[in-house]
Amino acid sequence: MRADEAVPLGRTGLRVTRLGLGLASLGGLFAPVSDRDAALTVDRAWDVGVRLFDTAPVYGYGRSERRAGAALAGRPAGQYTLCTKVGRLIVPGGTDTQPFWADPPPGVGPRRDYSYAGVMRSVEDSLERLGLDRIDVLHVHDPDEDFPAAVSDAYRALAELRARGAVGAVSIGVNHAPVAARYLREVAAPGPDCVMLAGRYNLLDRSGLDELLPLCAARGVAVMVAGVYQSGLLADPRPGMPHGYSTVPEALAGRVAAWHALCRDQGVPPTAAAVQFPFGHAAVTSVVVGARTPDEVEDTARMLAHPVPPAFWAAARAAGLLPPGVPVPAS
Repeated sequence: MRADEAVPLGRTGLRVTRLGLGLASLGGLFAPVSDRDAALTVDRAWDVGVRLFDTAPVYGYGRSERRAGAALAGRPAGQYTLCTKVGRLIVPGGTDTQPFWADPPPGVGPRRDYSYAGVMRSVEDSLERLGLDRIDVLHVHDPDEDFPAAVSDAYRALAELRARGAVGAVSIGVNHAPVAARYLREVAAPGPDCVMLAGRYNLLDRSGLDELLPLCAARGVAVMVAGVYQSGLLADPRPGMPHGYSTVPEALAGRVAAWHALCRDQGVPPTAAAVQFPFGHAAVTSVVVGARTPDEVEDTARMLAHPVPPAFWAAARAAGLLPPGVPVPAS
């Protein structure tokens, strides 16, 4: 599979590449990134064919959106798909802060707001930071933070923006698959066009398959999968790496070790298996992977194209790492 392969985004008129670049790292996730390195990283993604970019106001408290806009400035808007999010406003003195953003802009912070007015203001602020007049995909970010407002007021605002062409597609960005399934069932018709699911459909956590992915397939809702390396455990499980775990649970550590052992035995890089696995499900259009350097982008594109033979997936089933009903990519 190639990074530049473009496919339809579900029932929308948009097309997305199989590989997307998540821009949280360029907002300073865990460690600072310079303006220059951020621009070079987006440039390298463009060079390898990536045309799907995902950001959010909360990523570095506006910094990721500003860098995305600067890096994509001058490129024809119709040649790429840009996603951002609503649910948090970046305001002076905002107190809903998160500890993992390195060196955020002084004096501002996020404030949760899923109201109709808050969403409309968030979109205006994002367009200003991005330097655009339209957003391709707009996610309701973490709707579980205020589910009643997210499923009603926030969706009403997004549906209105979609109807007048200010937004190409309406989506939700979630870390918990049951939240997304509940959202799709309870929201007013016609509902979201797509879902971004982070960390819940990968080699280590397949909870997205329990209900959400079959529901999306039945309704024609496209799925973008993020978090395929499980916070880096499938890329580099060494202690001290930025996994988002202070201590990796023993059961999880055992499964991580088993996947790495299988990959060694089969001669398949674990990151190749991880980035390709979600494409076994028909609802998945794209995998979105974060990067903070050009080399990381290039390596991910190379892993997406790396051969992973059917024998590898058969060995994973034989080892008990994949249950029989879990779909795997075609060879």
